[in-house]
Amino acid sequence: MSLRLYDTATRDVRDFVPRTPGEVGIYLCGATVQASPHVGHLRPAVAFDVLRRWLERSDLRVTLVRNVTDIEDKILAKAAAAGVEWWAHAATYEREFARAYDALGVLPPTYEPRATGHVPDMTALMERLVERGHAYTTGPGDVWFDVRSWPAYGELTRQRLEDLNPEPSDDDGQSAGAKRDPHDFALWKAPKPGEPATAAWDTPFGRGRPGWHLECSAMAQRYLGDTFDIHGGGLDLRFPHHENEQAQSRAAGFGFAQRWMHSAWVTQSGVKMSKSLGNGLLVSELLAQVPAPVVRYALAAVQYRSMLEWSPDTLDEARSTWERLSGFVERATERVGAVAAEEVRKAELPPAFVAAMDDDLNVPAALAVVHEHLRAGNSALAERDDTTARTELVALRAMLDVLGLDPADPQWAAGAGDSRARAALDALVSAELEARAAARAAKDWATGDAIRDRLAAAGVVVQDSADGARWTLEND
Repeated sequence: MSLRLYDTATRDVRDFVPRTPGEVGIYLCGATVQASPHVGHLRPAVAFDVLRRWLERSDLRVTLVRNVTDIEDKILAKAAAAGVEWWAHAATYEREFARAYDALGVLPPTYEPRATGHVPDMTALMERLVERGHAYTTGPGDVWFDVRSWPAYGELTRQRLEDLNPEPSDDDGQSAGAKRDPHDFALWKAPKPGEPATAAWDTPFGRGRPGWHLECSAMAQRYLGDTFDIHGGGLDLRFPHHENEQAQSRAAGFGFAQRWMHSAWVTQSGVKMSKSLGNGLLVSELLAQVPAPVVRYALAAVQYRSMLEWSPDTLDEARSTWERLSGFVERATERVGAVAAEEVRKAELPPAFVAAMDDDLNVPAALAVVHEHLRAGNSALAERDDTTARTELVALRAMLDVLGLDPADPQWAAGAGDSRARAALDALVSAELEARAAARAAKDWATGDAIRDRLAAAGVVVQDSADGARWTLEND
């Protein structure tokens, strides 16, 4: 294969060669289920879904692991504030994330492990690190990674330890004074006063709960082995999370990730989207405004390493493009007949599209090829060239399928609402259009215009063409 991908660790685009021919292992940092998902959370999910689809389209078998962090300081704090059990709080938002992934057509991961289900794996990793002299305890339940015991610390983000300025207390919420070095990070944390007893597990080092970094190393090793192809996540996770993951895994003797890939942020006015800043657009709010494929298109259309600036125009532009794409697929299908999904998935892709996707998933360049075929397809329909129209329909759908945006995919058809309601609406509108056609044939222009106005008032947009009138719902 000729796929080239950027590696955050080496900071260059280089050939991607799977460790095992025909197979790819990917670990993707998933959600910390403390609150509802916003569009920034879905950027990496969609970006790596496109990567997965492209790898599979290239005849590779992909094992994708996406974890769920279901125990963490913020989960405990928010659950306590809401007066609910921490595990019930986490489960509520885990389901919200699952619905958001499904709504945007993100394929389910091969495995989706929860942190709380892998305490034995984490314990084994801690024991290995302590035995090798890379971790130590400061009391029952407190285990730390000794950063200075690992000279390569900082290699992922190219930072020197002496240049890092640790805060008085670290990101794990533990007392910095208890550590040997301010840069050391927590592998395991003793319970804090007031925390529920259910939020702690017994280990040889004392009762406590996992540090954030430990869980991902343990689960990656559990499902992908000592060494795997790609570790992915959002750009904000490079430091300290991914740096610490790599340090502890390699200190334990594992090869760990052979390539690191990070998707850039979604920003508003140049500022990273986040709950803490109050600028996180909830996925549920967006899906109430526009169809799900419009949101997916907005997230997927920008190359994964480029910042996505979210503005009031973002969804309008995505909606307009989606309507052009889906409109062509609908018109072409009506004219030349339905195309089986199997034919779409086996169709030969245009070389320019393949070259763009092989160039570090250059989706904007790939979409330029999509639009070339869209124009050709529309021209073929206008010229009643059914052979060319069908060829372009298959090519367009095949390319969009790679991006998870094939308008004819049942994923998006199902999102239109109750099929029975749609069928009933179609019958009623069709009857109105037949009455309008009869009025126009009799040159009763007033009646024809009145029917069109009545439909428009109900949100039905009528489009006249040489093949007769077609209708769509406003903003459909």
